[in-house]
Amino acid sequence: MDVRRLVEIIVEEMAAAGIPARQHACSCHGFLYDCCPDRVRGVLDAGASRLGLHATGARPGDVAALIDHTLLKPDASRRDIETLCREAADLGFATVCINPYWVRTAARLLQGSRSAVCTVVGFPLGATTPDVKHYETRRAIFDGAAEIDMVINIGALKSGDVQTVERDIEAVTSACRDAGVLSKVIIEAAYLTQGEKVTACTLSKAAGADFVKTSTGFGPGGATAEDVALMRRVVGAEMGVKAAGGVRDFAGLEAMVAAGATRIGASAGVRIVQQAGGGAPSTTGAASGY
Repeated sequence: MDVRRLVEIIVEEMAAAGIPARQHACSCHGFLYDCCPDRVRGVLDAGASRLGLHATGARPGDVAALIDHTLLKPDASRRDIETLCREAADLGFATVCINPYWVRTAARLLQGSRSAVCTVVGFPLGATTPDVKHYETRRAIFDGAAEIDMVINIGALKSGDVQTVERDIEAVTSACRDAGVLSKVIIEAAYLTQGEKVTACTLSKAAGADFVKTSTGFGPGGATAEDVALMRRVVGAEMGVKAAGGVRDFAGLEAMVAAGATRIGASAGVRIVQQAGGGAPSTTGAASGY
């Protein structure tokens, strides 16, 4: 895509999304008024098919299917990965989200289950080159990954180099399209201004990504309902939005879904599913700090 057209699209999206004119917080949640989960009517309409979970009494299986059961700690052992995969298969999580080294192991352990394998590319800094991310994506798919979560080149975005960022994302999304694999673009929202968040989401959409994602879980902040709502407004109903980083209970999941998230990345998936079913949260599980 021509860089001038990219800039035009970004400007159009920023004008459409805007920054809330009223900056005071709502009394019910403490979010900026226009980003309150109860008030973002456009966001709710865009994700209405996913919002049954915001009501009480959601089925645990429905909740589990929204969650990427995550373990990205650098010291995760084979036993930890085996536990993660067993939990995913038993509870029906959407995927396990793991580092690339463990993809082949997880693919073998989850064969025949409802859960797929998700892995990360350019993680957690995003500061590798597009050709490296392209190869890393292809290798992960070869090893059995069905979903790829890539980190954008944050420094290039902060420098205003939108053409490099778009090429960086396309290096991953093109490999995913060729293999029929889902792609998610981590924008690491805590580092970005409102305008940069809009730009990152617009570039992800232009590059054909399937999802935009809030955070790696290793940056200075995790998912917020305000960021999820903004991302949903920018990408519209046709893309997924993944909230990751700091979602540790069912109430947190509900808030993210209400704001427009269609997938949740969490290391506390077992606890969340137990809470959704009305059970006492477990203290077991492979926590990642995610």
